[in-house]
Amino acid sequence: MDRLQNIRFVLINTSHAGNVGAAARAMKVMGLEQLHLIGPTDYPSAEATARASGADDVLFNAAVHEKLDDAIKPCTLVFGTSARNRGMDIPVIDLAEAVEIMLDAAVKQKVALLFGKERYGMTNEEMQRCHYLVRFPANPVYSSLNLAAAVQVAAYEIRKQCLNMSEAKTEINKTDEVPFADAKKMAGFYEHLFTVMQDVDFIQKQNRVSLEEKLRMMFNRLRIEKHEMDILRGFLSAINKKIK
Repeated sequence: MDRLQNIRFVLINTSHAGNVGAAARAMKVMGLEQLHLIGPTDYPSAEATARASGADDVLFNAAVHEKLDDAIKPCTLVFGTSARNRGMDIPVIDLAEAVEIMLDAAVKQKVALLFGKERYGMTNEEMQRCHYLVRFPANPVYSSLNLAAAVQVAAYEIRKQCLNMSEAKTEINKTDEVPFADAKKMAGFYEHLFTVMQDVDFIQKQNRVSLEEKLRMMFNRLRIEKHEMDILRGFLSAINKKIK
């Protein structure tokens, strides 16, 4: 069950304090403790504490960030809870499949599961941080889940699969673990890449947003390893020198 410590739930811009408390309770019941909050409207609050109903440790130890990138810095794999990719080239997979991938990675890597704002879900920019989008097995006629309920369903599936995993599979994963670049390294790479592309006049004002989105999606699909990232950053640095 150690791998549960490498899985973080990230709640983005929550507007209802009660949902934060209820999410903390849902996580603790399933053995998950890593709660991260992005710009919550009301935290800490008495309502959140009341709804946590004994999961005060998870609630009070929650890390609060101003930006999503700060919450996912050490993560090599990021999932977002959304049934639609809005035309972006991001794979949408079922919750059960997502959890299997998540737990395989969590043997040694840190992974994140993102939950968007209560009313609007995740923005396009937030989705661009995700390697996968996760579809819950809900009624297609009425598939809208309350935030805390979504956290509970995801936490349950994670614990269920974690308990069912064999020791043999765990040992294989430990042996075959690959050191992927984490979100912090990817963010630094994107900043470097986009700056170089601008310096050589490849990015124009009118195509910047679209091009940056496509490049993020491409590299998310590739899942760059650390040594590959070193090669890419070295290449960009060489271009910098030639430009100057």
